[in-house]
Amino acid sequence: MRRPALYSSSRTGRTTPAGSRATLADAGAAAQATDELASDELIRAAPQRLLLGRFASRFRLSSQQLMWAAIVLLAILLAISAALQVRSSQRRLTQDDIDAAVLKTMETNVMPSEYAKAYENIRPSVVRVISYVKKSRLKDEGDKHASNTDKGARPKPLGRAKPAEGSGKDDEEVEHGVGTGVVIIDKGVILTNLHVVSGADRIKVVFFDGLEAEATVTGAQPENDLAVLQASKIPDDMIAATMRSTSDLAPGDKVLAVGFPFGIGPSASAGVVSGLKRVFRSPEGKQEMKNLIQFDAAANPGNSGGPLVTMDGEVVGIVTAILNPTSARTFIGIGFAVPIENAATAAGLPPF
Repeated sequence: MRRPALYSSSRTGRTTPAGSRATLADAGAAAQATDELASDELIRAAPQRLLLGRFASRFRLSSQQLMWAAIVLLAILLAISAALQVRSSQRRLTQDDIDAAVLKTMETNVMPSEYAKAYENIRPSVVRVISYVKKSRLKDEGDKHASNTDKGARPKPLGRAKPAEGSGKDDEEVEHGVGTGVVIIDKGVILTNLHVVSGADRIKVVFFDGLEAEATVTGAQPENDLAVLQASKIPDDMIAATMRSTSDLAPGDKVLAVGFPFGIGPSASAGVVSGLKRVFRSPEGKQEMKNLIQFDAAANPGNSGGPLVTMDGEVVGIVTAILNPTSARTFIGIGFAVPIENAATAAGLPPF
């Protein structure tokens, strides 16, 4: 048998067709171009990879910051949410709620009355007025003195003069009457009734703090039974009363009378204004006072000269007389006060 021919690829004398040579050349060129392109891409991508690395590094650092910022923001949001929930859970207050709270407070706390407030306001300005006479005068005048003080010819003192006891000296003094006064100027100017101090040899006033001082009469208005006193000394914290015009005073308004009835006090009695522009004539008919305030707050001998005040503690009148058809000198429901305008005029103060 004939053996097949064998061909060796290393044979130098081997020849390649033209088409095959072109294909190989193209493939080589393509491979070379691919390698060149890859090299170019690597060269161009190198800066980008460098920047990406730097960015990644920075991004990792910012993540920590963002994490803490997120935690803080979450805490703020939770706080806001809790506040909104609390606010939404609170019911809006209504007028009924406020009224109920006020009513509860009034039920559980004892509030001072209007009269108590008025008394506290006027109390530092109220003084006790005591008049004294010498025993020698009582001995000389005797019953004549007592008779004159009970007549309208001259203002009668409050209460009875204390009789002389034993065989004391004639120059000794006895208490002749007790009344009330009110400080209207903080320098110690006091208003009272003229009949409280008329005929006195000596006048003493006792202030709210217990200070005692001599006083002298510096002015008088007999037609309104008013006298102005000046104290020789006054408390360091002297407080003058506030005076108020009677132009807006009306029947039915609440008033308070403060004084020393029968020497007891200071005492307060409450009532209302019963009328205005009243006329009072003394029982003997020898003295007539006009334009008086009528009131029903209890007043008795010793209240004379004391203030009649409103619920603000402001003085609108000076208590001066009571009406009693009987011989008793006690209150039966009708009292009179001189309007403060007249009283201020007696003290030389300008009218309202």
